[in-house]
Amino acid sequence: MYIRRAISPVLHLACRQFPAILVTGPRQSGKTTLLQEELGPLGYAFVSFDDPVVREFAQQDPNGFLDGFADKALVLDEIQYVPGLFSYLKMRIDADRARHGRFVLTGSQQFQMMKNVSDSLAGRVAMLELLPFSLEELSERIAPTAAEQIWRGGYPPVVLNPEARELWLRSYLSTYLERDVRQLQSIRDLGQFQSFLTLCAAAQSQEVNLARLSRECGISQPAARQWLGVLTASYIVQLVPPYYRNLGKRTIKSHKLYFLDSALAAELTRQPSADALWTGAMGGAFFEGWVVTETIKFQKARAMRPDLYFWRSHEGLEVDLVIESGGRLHAVEIKQTATPSMHHIGGLRRFRNLAGDVVGSLVLVCNVREPTPLPDRVTAIPWHAWPRWMQENLVPHFASSETIG
Repeated sequence: MYIRRAISPVLHLACRQFPAILVTGPRQSGKTTLLQEELGPLGYAFVSFDDPVVREFAQQDPNGFLDGFADKALVLDEIQYVPGLFSYLKMRIDADRARHGRFVLTGSQQFQMMKNVSDSLAGRVAMLELLPFSLEELSERIAPTAAEQIWRGGYPPVVLNPEARELWLRSYLSTYLERDVRQLQSIRDLGQFQSFLTLCAAAQSQEVNLARLSRECGISQPAARQWLGVLTASYIVQLVPPYYRNLGKRTIKSHKLYFLDSALAAELTRQPSADALWTGAMGGAFFEGWVVTETIKFQKARAMRPDLYFWRSHEGLEVDLVIESGGRLHAVEIKQTATPSMHHIGGLRRFRNLAGDVVGSLVLVCNVREPTPLPDRVTAIPWHAWPRWMQENLVPHFASSETIG
């Protein structure tokens, strides 16, 4: 069963505006299925470079390989395995710049692939990112509780076959270490890297402390920084910077770390069940991370760079998420509570006082059943209504086709 992705309209728009489109994202996020379902009916031919025979042909005879498809529009899956093909695609694009949607590329890694794209296809390619399923895409498949939603995560194989969750997650992590990590940075000690990955999962929703990570893992800080780059490049984690503009002296330098899939973080931290995750010491961190990554997914599906931050005052008051959109700052606090109180909105009130007229909405995402007004123009939003809130408050600023690319 195909679940239509939120990025689909942007994909079709890009195919009408650019000669080439690159769809990146983590392995198993649904890139191939998306393109088969959306572009297959339009007559696109599909080629996967996971096939070693096809890969060797394209490497040894790029022109012969491309000539074999005549003028058909092509989907080239896992293009990072054939980096030499980029320059040949560039020549064919430049020979007919008016033809749009001719080549659609996919890739699961960002380092060398993005360098090849920048060197060969700059100005010719629209770049889209497909992450695992977001809440807005699931409709009737949404879990009944936030705990179960976080536990399940968003990878299509788990969402569509939840009984295979544990086996799939363990296999995914093993394949990731053996395949992507070795290829990205030639890391020889995979056991040490796995320890680093587990330490990062335990730091979900926390500020990155490279000194602690390097010390506990037994590596240097430059190595820890490099390995964190590997996790970012392979779509395992996302780093969110602090917000400091016009709000006094910058006192926080570290970014916050979020796993882009909550189920992977749960597996790495050995959470035994959804209920144990929710009620355990990391429950609040998992809930915050899930809301933040839902926001990232929502924005990336609309081909926008996520302008997301966190904020902390000199007095220690915090706002978990600051969304910059259309010249406004929406401040979002994230709490597990089903009984919001003044205690939960202190950071929001302080942020509004400092930021002034530029502040848009003040929101508390929590476990209430329906949107509830709170004092000082704060609104409590149920976790399951968060996508609708973003649709109503952010989409007008993301709808321009000029944002693609």
